[in-house]
Amino acid sequence: MKKIIYALILPLVVVSGLVFANREIRSETSIKSIPKPLSVVESKAALKKWEASPDGIMFKNWEASPVGKKVHAGAAKINKAIRGNSSLEGVVTSLSLPEGSSLGFGVMVKINGDDYILAFGGETDNEFDQLRSLKMNDKIIIKSQYVSKAPKYAYPIVAAAIVARDRKLIYKRAPRKGSC
Repeated sequence: MKKIIYALILPLVVVSGLVFANREIRSETSIKSIPKPLSVVESKAALKKWEASPDGIMFKNWEASPVGKKVHAGAAKINKAIRGNSSLEGVVTSLSLPEGSSLGFGVMVKINGDDYILAFGGETDNEFDQLRSLKMNDKIIIKSQYVSKAPKYAYPIVAAAIVARDRKLIYKRAPRKGSC
């Protein structure tokens, strides 16, 4: 009887040891695959290299143009409120984005006298059904996490996290999968 018990326990111990060892090897490789962040010197060198590229030159020219300056000023105007997680009041000025836009679903809004693109991203299922009920001159409350700018657009781009109309939530960005 003892031989049978030992014969059953021995393979169990060997298999569990192999499984545990395999788990440690996998966790070590995942730790090694994380790239190290660039040092300050390396990031400055990469920035200088990009600025010398055709895309970097085009971006610098756009920044110096009147349209680029207007976009930067508009982004700076609401950036403090966005970083402070404050609500922004806006008025819907257009139910469509500028022609040739590749931002997904969005609307044009006026915030503090300036026009902005309020972008929601690509559509999935029916998450934008309530947003489609927006009308021209609707007053909305917006919370965002960031504002961006691109040479393709003559307006700063506000990525909406929360949108409310008449104190009713009509949009809340779904958290990204795999993030904190």
